[in-house]
Amino acid sequence: MSEDRSSSQQKSWLEKFTDLFSDDPQSRQDIKEIVREAAQRSIVDNETLAILEGALQVSEMQVRDIMIPRSQMISINLNDSIKDYLPRIIESAHSRFPVMGDDQDEVLGILLAKDLLPLILNDNREDFRLKGVLRPTTFVPESKRLNVLLQEFRATRNHMAIVVDEFGGVAGLVTIEDVLEQIVGEIEDEHDFDEDDSMIKEVEDGITMVKALTPIDDFNQHFQSRFADQDFDTIGGIVVHHFGRVPECNESIQIDQWTFKVVNGTSRQINLLEVTAVADIN
Repeated sequence: MSEDRSSSQQKSWLEKFTDLFSDDPQSRQDIKEIVREAAQRSIVDNETLAILEGALQVSEMQVRDIMIPRSQMISINLNDSIKDYLPRIIESAHSRFPVMGDDQDEVLGILLAKDLLPLILNDNREDFRLKGVLRPTTFVPESKRLNVLLQEFRATRNHMAIVVDEFGGVAGLVTIEDVLEQIVGEIEDEHDFDEDDSMIKEVEDGITMVKALTPIDDFNQHFQSRFADQDFDTIGGIVVHHFGRVPECNESIQIDQWTFKVVNGTSRQINLLEVTAVADIN
C-alpha cells in the first residue's frame, strides 16, 4: 500500500510539472520562466531552482567566461629546482599545476601534487625528475561551450585543461570544479574561508577578507563604517548595488573610504571580498 501511495505522489508531482509545459517553450528563456514558476508554486525548492538555472546557464556559456586568466595561473617551470616550486605548491594548496618549458606558451604537462608524496620518504630529493611524473595536457579553445567541456572532462576523467587563444597561445586554464560551480554554486574545500571561520578575517596589515554574506551591522561594527541597512542586509548586497550588476572576480570598486575587490564568486553571486581602506589624500 505504501508503494502505491509513493507512486501516486510521484505521479502527481510529475503531472504538476508537466502542466507547466502546456505551451511548448520556444527558447531557453521560456524554460527558465517555467522552472521559476515551478518554484513559485512550490513544485521545486529554491536550491533545485538554482541548480536548474545553473545548468541552463552553462549551456550558454563559453570557457572564456569562467577560465582563470594566464596572469593568475600558478605554474611551475620544468627547469626550476624542487626547492623553488615546493613552497609555491604548499602555499597555494592547489592539487594540479601546469608545468611550462622555457617558452612560456609551451605547456609540457600537468603536475599532480600527490605525485610529490614519495619525496617524503626520499632523502635525496635532488634525484627527483619532474618530467618523469607529468600527466598529459588537455588543450581547449576559449570558445568551447561549457556543457561540451563538462562532457569531455567526464569522458576523459581529466580535471584541468589549458585554454588557448585563436593564435594557439596560452590564455588561461579551467578545471572541472570551475564548471560545476556554475551549476551548483561554490564548492568549498578545507582550504577555503569556511563556515567555521568568522565572517571577517584580517589576513595582513590593512587587508581584510570579508564574506559577502556579512551583515551590514557586523561590517559597520568591525570597520567603524556607516553603511545603511534599510535596503540591503549584507555587505555583498551593497557592493552589487554599486556595481549595478554581479561583478567578476578581481573587479574592484570604491565605496566611501573603502575599496572592495571581488576575490571569489560566480557569474550569479559574489562570495568573498578583499577590503582595504582608501588612503587619505588630504
